[in-house]
Amino acid sequence: MPELKPLAGSDDRGKPIVVIGSINMDLVCRAERIPKPGETILGRDLVMVPGGKGANQAVAVARLGGNVQMIGRVGDDDLGTRLLSGLTSHHVQTDYVTITEGVASGCAVILVDAKGENSIVVSPGANARLTPADIDAAEELIASAACVVLQLEIPLATVKHVIALCKRVNVSTILDPAPVPSEELDRQFFGVSVLTPNQSEAELLVGQPRDVRLPAKKIIDPKQIGTELVARGAECVVLKLGRKGAMIVDREGRIEHIKAFKPKVIDTTAAGDAFTGALAIARSEGMEMPSAVRFANAAGALACETFGAQPSLPTRKAVEKLLKEIGR
Repeated sequence: MPELKPLAGSDDRGKPIVVIGSINMDLVCRAERIPKPGETILGRDLVMVPGGKGANQAVAVARLGGNVQMIGRVGDDDLGTRLLSGLTSHHVQTDYVTITEGVASGCAVILVDAKGENSIVVSPGANARLTPADIDAAEELIASAACVVLQLEIPLATVKHVIALCKRVNVSTILDPAPVPSEELDRQFFGVSVLTPNQSEAELLVGQPRDVRLPAKKIIDPKQIGTELVARGAECVVLKLGRKGAMIVDREGRIEHIKAFKPKVIDTTAAGDAFTGALAIARSEGMEMPSAVRFANAAGALACETFGAQPSLPTRKAVEKLLKEIGR
């Protein structure tokens, strides 16, 4: 296994990683397959598991040994209490998680088929109440961060506000652009340090024209997709390709494919979140991007081998063990 070389002068492991995003309770049911429209099928017992892309990524960082602060909202209900308790049990700091009166906590309904693939519907609940004012209240924390990690399960205006604030205080940003909204994202959303879409999300993003006078275009080649997203403003794109690994494309002209690991797939629900959380901690520790992506690939692969979102997120010891075994 090649040595993980740190970036000169960029080791921020003493600083917190700040994750700003959704906190949900996942209602998960396994079935042989995803039902067709209008069809009813029998599944297994319903399982309630803490989730939300933001919370998952925060727990992923914590499980890998990182110092992580969560910014988000939960409802003033039993689910909100359980979600907060779950975060603190994983050593995620929740000083900036607000309990929102009169609003339900966010929920996701997840169907998982026999191959481990999933279909998800999210009810935002309190996540939809996270505002730019919440972000301003945490400006001192954000300014002290090694990096800020974002997704799109909170209001887009809030995400845009975070990106602008991070630029102003010179803090790096990682955006996992999921779910991709139906409306076109303006250029400010692409102006992040690292953009981490999967292939289907990336295809949706590049299908949105940069000029409203032009028709949307279909691009499916990963190199072209990455190049187009960099052209829209991202400093670096790490394209998650599932079983095919990941592709790095950046402003300096680097285009590099990082091979995938081969997990025994049980549930892919949190694989992308494990990847993004691992990428954040690897970069905060100064790993070069290829090594950081390999580290993230290992975390994502391990997350596929356990059922549920947060229960599947791997420890640092497990990731390093896999890297050592594959490196032999």
